[in-house]
Amino acid sequence: MTHALLDPTPEVRDALRAGAPVVALESTIVTHGMPHPENVATARAVEAAVRAGGAVPATIAVVAGRIRIGLPDEVLDWLGTASEVMKLSRADLPYAVAAGRHGSTTVAATMICAHLAGIRVFATGGIGGVHRGVEATLDVSADLDELARTPVAVICAGAKAILDLPRTLEYLETRGVPVVGYGTDRFPAFWSRDSGLPAPLRLDTPEAVAALVRAKDALGLGGGVLVANPVPQADAMPAAEIAGLIEAAVAQARSAGISGKAVTPFLLSRLLDLTGGRSLATNIALVKNNAALAARLAVALGAP
Repeated sequence: MTHALLDPTPEVRDALRAGAPVVALESTIVTHGMPHPENVATARAVEAAVRAGGAVPATIAVVAGRIRIGLPDEVLDWLGTASEVMKLSRADLPYAVAAGRHGSTTVAATMICAHLAGIRVFATGGIGGVHRGVEATLDVSADLDELARTPVAVICAGAKAILDLPRTLEYLETRGVPVVGYGTDRFPAFWSRDSGLPAPLRLDTPEAVAALVRAKDALGLGGGVLVANPVPQADAMPAAEIAGLIEAAVAQARSAGISGKAVTPFLLSRLLDLTGGRSLATNIALVKNNAALAARLAVALGAP
């Protein structure tokens, strides 16, 4: 846990020193993923879900160049409305630290910071992946390579449905990342429980996932494990319904010339409008569901 660039809260520091279960949480959902005040309320609800599962939450962000491992209430409140907050991935993280900037962490950056802190489990909404039209843009999220290199177990509701999901799964297989359907044989697609694609692997308990993580470590394979946890049935949106709306939003992004890191926030915002707010409600439900499972996995990893 001792690292010159990290500022853990006392609670997180003490938990890590004691070997207690800790779950890392990203901060991009606060700055780029949801509108205010739902963003801050959701971040707090996610932290509460981790606590209810027996683990300590550690929301990660960069504030004035310092990597904060766990955010006090006043910092989370500030982050919810702050301007000029960078969206940090692997390429931007060192710049933000060196330049004393503020930044929220994506999946990739959260994994990096969690590993530096000694945190083994991370809960998010959905990972990034291979974008549609990759043949022309070469737009592949850094999340995928991070999963291949950084030993953190990532709990998500699959990859965001705005992506090219078959190519995303193919890329993960090529990079040697175990992709586990949790309690399902189907790979979930964020708002929907079934992307139409099979999950490469299936496990049904946190203890079974913990055994996979330990086996991967023992084999010296490096990298993480991706656990795809479907959104609860009561909160899911039908895949057929969301598919047409995604096509419309993607077309609008292309016509507006939106690219790179701006694509995902734009598409999520448009889908919020197109679904009359239903996509946001589903997003909130799935993040809390993932946090609860991540806490159970962190507890299982700490068991003998």
